[in-house]
Amino acid sequence: MKMSKLFIKLGFLFVIGFTPIYAQQTLNPDTIQAGAFDMGKMWAFDYPPLNYFAKTYNFSPNAQWFEKARLSALRFANYCSASFVSENGLVMTNHHCARESGFEAQKPGENFNANGFYAKKITDERRVNGLYVEQLQKIEDITERVQKAMSQTQDKSAQLAARTKEFEAIIAEYKNKEEWKGLILEPMTFYSGGKYALHGFKRYNDVRLVFMPELNLGFFGGDYDNFTYPRYDLDCSFFRVYDDNGQPLKTTNYFKFNSNPITENEPVFIIGNPGSTGRLWTISDLEYRRDITLPFVVSYLKKRSQILQEYNKKAKKDSLINEIFSFENSIKAYGGELDGLLNPYLMARKVAFERNFKADVQKKTDLADKLSTWNEIDQVNTNSRKFAYDNLLFSGNSNLTGQTFAFALNVSHYLYALQNNRARAVEFKRKIGRIAPPNTDELDQAYLAAYLSELKQKLGNDPIVAEILGNQDPTEVAKRLLNTTQLKTGAIWNKLASGDSLAIAQLNDPLLNIAKLASDRYLKASAQMKINNERLSIYWSELGHLIFELYGTNYPPDATFSLRIADGIVKGYNYNGTKAPYKTTFYGLYDRYYSFPRGEAWDLPKRWLNPAKELLPITMNFVSTNDIIGGNSGSPVINKNLEVVGLVFDGNMESLPGRFIYIPDANRSVSVSAEGMLGALKYIYKASRLQNELEEGK
Repeated sequence: MKMSKLFIKLGFLFVIGFTPIYAQQTLNPDTIQAGAFDMGKMWAFDYPPLNYFAKTYNFSPNAQWFEKARLSALRFANYCSASFVSENGLVMTNHHCARESGFEAQKPGENFNANGFYAKKITDERRVNGLYVEQLQKIEDITERVQKAMSQTQDKSAQLAARTKEFEAIIAEYKNKEEWKGLILEPMTFYSGGKYALHGFKRYNDVRLVFMPELNLGFFGGDYDNFTYPRYDLDCSFFRVYDDNGQPLKTTNYFKFNSNPITENEPVFIIGNPGSTGRLWTISDLEYRRDITLPFVVSYLKKRSQILQEYNKKAKKDSLINEIFSFENSIKAYGGELDGLLNPYLMARKVAFERNFKADVQKKTDLADKLSTWNEIDQVNTNSRKFAYDNLLFSGNSNLTGQTFAFALNVSHYLYALQNNRARAVEFKRKIGRIAPPNTDELDQAYLAAYLSELKQKLGNDPIVAEILGNQDPTEVAKRLLNTTQLKTGAIWNKLASGDSLAIAQLNDPLLNIAKLASDRYLKASAQMKINNERLSIYWSELGHLIFELYGTNYPPDATFSLRIADGIVKGYNYNGTKAPYKTTFYGLYDRYYSFPRGEAWDLPKRWLNPAKELLPITMNFVSTNDIIGGNSGSPVINKNLEVVGLVFDGNMESLPGRFIYIPDANRSVSVSAEGMLGALKYIYKASRLQNELEEGK
């Protein structure tokens, strides 16, 4: 995605990279206004937007509607969303969510990537070890208790400690209440601390794989099509929850499939668990992210992905495919957010929101003294810039440095902490134990060489760069260090495990010696960043309290991987000088296949090459204006009747600034249609057992 740029043409403002073209009469930011939904539409089930739904859609769901929606939705482990779609515990989620865990069920000689999986009989369904789903069963507002506990002190760190202590006390109390027994209890923070809730989840641990398509269908188009539209992707999978007796779970809370074609302008609702947004962030926060965090992350991810792809051209290791996908996905996601932050029009909208927010605070005499909060945040971010690169570069992140040097850094940090900050020594010893041996010496060396180049780029003439590199080539230095280090043997870890830290401290190892140069700086930087982040957390909490005081629940809270309902309509949009249709069909899947040479990301498995003609006009994917972000993957798209019409799996490129702002004109969720899933099961996979269960709900 190219960086957005601002152009003046015929007196209008054109923002390239976001569609439709935003037109304003002047570049003066003071004339650009915040949008009504800049804070998004991720409504919490704790505060359902009843009046808004009635006004917008002439739709007034009752408490039973929201309860059934809540109990039919699921968290899929700790990274995706899902839902029950039959009375027999059948669970729907994305193929890319299933890839995280479903391969645990693969037997020797099988290849789920190439061939997919389908359990023809219920006895063929395979348990996935370690996989669980969670159902939100109980909600309790605990705002008053938590805020009262925090108000007993003015010290920022002490306030956070008081909050943690009160959370623990609440959990200890509620786990003994009859209606909360056996639930997973999780405190939820809304409006950055303006509101708090206790959520109780029923966890189901016996989850079995029923169906997942081949990788070529579940990720059709690969990274080329990722975050794009029009799209042709069967990104779906099905599992089943079993009860404590080893039988399929019986439930009355599920979304039944609606096999009718999706229609344009149809209201739809996405029920899921968006991971994290920062729409309450101040301009100072956004500028820090724009100038420091995101450029650093995007740059190093691009280089690591390039290294892995070059290596895998020769190695051809399936185990690296998901790692490459993960890098490429992150590059697009973070890169799109960065482009958004570099977009003057979008930033002007954020400035306008902050300006209006401050004005509303100032109008209320009992809140006016809180205007200093913005200045406090700015001071914290200014201080963080001084420590940012020491904190990022010397943290011991193996994706950044390679495994061996990450091991060296964390060993060095551990030794330093034993002498200077024993409380952190345990943290570093734990990190050491989690660092895996290098995949290959070749990759480890390439990562370290890239890291040394980045070290020189970010720190310039810093003494630590002179000590490590001098005028030498980073590739040669990396090669020499890894060829002479003793850290690739198990001896160091054995000494750590036995508590023989003195022997390690006296070790004359070239890689460890370099790591020791960084430890003093890293521990000081990370300690200061910890203080800064704690202060920001409190200041954001103050802003969240102000948001709630002034506007109530008219603005939804930022995403926190808690259950949300996002409203929207099925709708196409203008893009790239043309128009994207609201839906795509299986005809388009085959057009992509025949338009590209074989060996590309649009290949199809053999069973897909001669489709029934009845399949071709069926809707495959569609777009809607619903507000989503990472974590929403696997969320059901439902209609007013609580019926599944789709399964969300992605956003478009224009949605990537959604981390900090929601733009309904251009932002789109991309979903697999219910009709398309049923069509594929019927005409391609001949999966009549699963097809019938989805159509009948049992």
